[in-house]
Amino acid sequence: MAILDRYLHPQMTPQRIIPMVLWPITLMTMFHRAVILGVNGDRTDDFKPVYAAALQFLNRQPVYGENLNTVDPHYLYPPSGTLLMAPLAIIDPERSRWLFIAISVIALVASAYLLARLFGYSAKSWVVPVILFVFFSTETVAHTLVFTNFNSFVLLGMLAFMVLMMNRHDLWAGVPIGLVLAVKPIIAPLLLLPLLNRQWRILVTAIGIPVVLTAIAWPLSVDPNSFITRTMPYLNEARDYYNSSIGGNGAYFGVADWLILLLRIAFVVMAVFSLWFLYRYYRRSDELLWLTTSSGVLMGTTFLVGALGQGYYSMLLFPLLMTVFLAGSTVRNWPAWLGVYGCMTFDSFYSVRWEAFGRQLEFNKVTWGWSLLMIAVFCSLLFRYLDMRRDGVASLDDSGAGVADPALTDGAGDGGEGRGAVATVEK
Repeated sequence: MAILDRYLHPQMTPQRIIPMVLWPITLMTMFHRAVILGVNGDRTDDFKPVYAAALQFLNRQPVYGENLNTVDPHYLYPPSGTLLMAPLAIIDPERSRWLFIAISVIALVASAYLLARLFGYSAKSWVVPVILFVFFSTETVAHTLVFTNFNSFVLLGMLAFMVLMMNRHDLWAGVPIGLVLAVKPIIAPLLLLPLLNRQWRILVTAIGIPVVLTAIAWPLSVDPNSFITRTMPYLNEARDYYNSSIGGNGAYFGVADWLILLLRIAFVVMAVFSLWFLYRYYRRSDELLWLTTSSGVLMGTTFLVGALGQGYYSMLLFPLLMTVFLAGSTVRNWPAWLGVYGCMTFDSFYSVRWEAFGRQLEFNKVTWGWSLLMIAVFCSLLFRYLDMRRDGVASLDDSGAGVADPALTDGAGDGGEGRGAVATVEK
């Protein structure tokens, strides 16, 4: 029987089993989200105002004259974004939308590749189908395609920026984030990272590109001043619909202003501590963990304390979630992943039997998810700091002196081979 075993029981490693299982499931999921749900669309159509603005721009008509008091999607891009979006109006709206969905899928696939490469995995690795499956299983990606908005390109620009920054291609690193900022400045807080890492040249292109595009678009627009006088004040308001930020959620449910302010301050304080701890103890010893975790803290806090936070912004947290493969990750705990479920699930909680309860869950799941994830990251870092203070090593930094005693170092080889890890204490 031993001779027949290799014929009757052929061996296969998990690294081969995972792609074999996930690739067909992932490809069909991608097809369903893009071709079926995406083309079907929804009553929320983010593409319609973008196409209308592009058409008006090409025809030398006012772009920023719509009624901002309705709950319909509005056109909120600056003149530089209008300039980049203008080619969409060259063809008819239906085919333009389909083309935009197709390019968005390509951008998501490229984002999965860059995310894998950022963490040291090849394109042929089992990690790539896992990333793609997770991407297309989430609400954030599904609704980005269904509503047909720009967020896929925001994720691509963010990851390209990170990869180029890690590889020290500073001027080139500013190009993708600069193009994103020219359209949708939501990732502007990430410019803090090259500042902290002394990679000043990134800012040259990151700031220069939107400035140049704005200078080109301004004289070509009929009403560029209306973006400043009408659209920007609207962007600074915490609207009470389709808004999962603390301000928007609180406005919808009638939460007292002082409590909204208190919660905002609390999350900013948590973010400041997290960023300080990551900078001091990880920036030089584990730059990848510092960069990806800090980006998640910046983005998650921005979603919560900013004027507008929408569920599909959650895709910008993917680099933070990928740190689960690294020793020292702040998301190796179940509360973090409960938060991930809240802000990324495609499940609906509307209930016929328990209507009020289901409505509360549905309207709060994203806000609670972001909150729980940020709290989990903060607590993970805070407990490490308190342990380090207790053992007298908190005064050390990430220059190498932080690993004073080999007995205090975290287990090597736990998903972060080849990368430095800050000293922690085993209880």
